[in-house]
Formats: sequence, C-alpha cells, structure tokens
Amino acid sequence: MKKVLIVDDSALVRQRLCALLDEAPGLRIVGEAADAAGALAAVNRLTPDVVVLDIRMPGPSGIEALERIKKDHPGILVIMLTNSDFDHYRRQCLASGADYFFNKAREFERVVDVLTR
Repeated sequence: MKKVLIVDDSALVRQRLCALLDEAPGLRIVGEAADAAGALAAVNRLTPDVVVLDIRMPGPSGIEALERIKKDHPGILVIMLTNSDFDHYRRQCLASGADYFFNKAREFERVVDVLTR
C-alpha cells in the first residue's frame, strides 16, 4: 500500500485528488497540506511514499518544497501536478528531482496511472 500526501493550496483540487486516488487500488491518502511549510511538516510526520505537489502556493514555492523533500527524503516519489505548465518550470522541477510533471488541466488522471502501474 503506497502512502500518498497531497499538497495544493486549492481545497477543491485536494478534494478532487482524494476522490480520484481513494478509488485506486493500493493507494492510501495519509494527509493533505495547503502550503510548502505544511507539506514539509507532513512529510516528516507521516513518511509518505508519494507526494503530489503543486508549484504555486502561499509562502515558499512547491519547487522549494520539492528540493527540500528530495534532499531530506530522496526515496519519496514526487509528482508535480500544476497549472504552471511552462517548459522552464518542467525543466526546473525535473532538475530539482521531481519524478513526474503533469498539467492539471490535461493530465490530472495520469497521477493514478503512474501510481497504480
């Protein structure tokens, strides 16, 4: 069972992801966070296997959270799921250690595909 942490400042996006992932076999949502600080605290407290992370959030960015997660917990799979689908963000996230980078508008369901295969 993969433990999943969802991090997005939009409660609606978090709810949608929870609903989508709750239906998937082998996945368990262990927590949610609305910003990078909450994400880092939750990673340390909940030890998830996967973090689904947005880029734009209040306070430090998702990219800063990504870098910290990968530095402190390199075994955690990080999926960037964002509306910031610009090539420079994609390159920056992948260079910072993101395992996947998906666009919320076009690739939302790919999160489930990646986690259940």
